[in-house]
Amino acid sequence: MRIELALIDSEHTERLGAALARCSPRSAAGALTVYLQGELGAGKTTLARGLLRELGVSGVVRSPSYTLLESYESAGLRILHLDLYRLDGAQDAGVLGWREEWTPGALFLIEWPERAAGAIPPADLRLTLSIAAQGRQARIEAATVAGATWLDALRGEPVIAEMNRV
Repeated sequence: MRIELALIDSEHTERLGAALARCSPRSAAGALTVYLQGELGAGKTTLARGLLRELGVSGVVRSPSYTLLESYESAGLRILHLDLYRLDGAQDAGVLGWREEWTPGALFLIEWPERAAGAIPPADLRLTLSIAAQGRQARIEAATVAGATWLDALRGEPVIAEMNRV
C-alpha cells in the first residue's frame, strides 16, 4: 500500500507534511514512527517542518543535523525529530535518549533510519523523497496496520488530490 506524488516545490513538500499531521492516527498502544528517507537536500526536514507546524509547533523548527534530536510538544503530543546521518552505526543510536520517550501518543520522525537499522523502532510509515527533474517525488508506504490506517486517511486529503500523482 503506497502513494506516489510529484512535489513541484518546497511549499508542496510542507503541505504534504501538514496533510500527514492532519491524518495521523493517535495510538494508545504505542508511539508512531515515520522514516524520512532520501538523499541530502531532498526535503526531509522541510516535510517535517510542515508536519510540526500543522501540529501547532511554533517558533523555530531546526534541522536536527547537528543536535541529532529535537523534541517538541504541542497539544499534549510529544514529537521527536531525529537525524541519524552522523551516526557511525546502530550502537550509537542508544545514546540519543529516545527510548525514554517511546510512549503512547509520541510521534517519531526519523531521518536517515538506515544508519541505525535494528536499533530504532520499526516504521509505521516510510516516506522517501527524491530529487526529480522538476521538484521532488515522494513515495509513502505503510509498514504496519497503524501506517495503513494513516495512509488510507491521507488518500482522502484534498491537498493530496491536488498534487500530481506519479
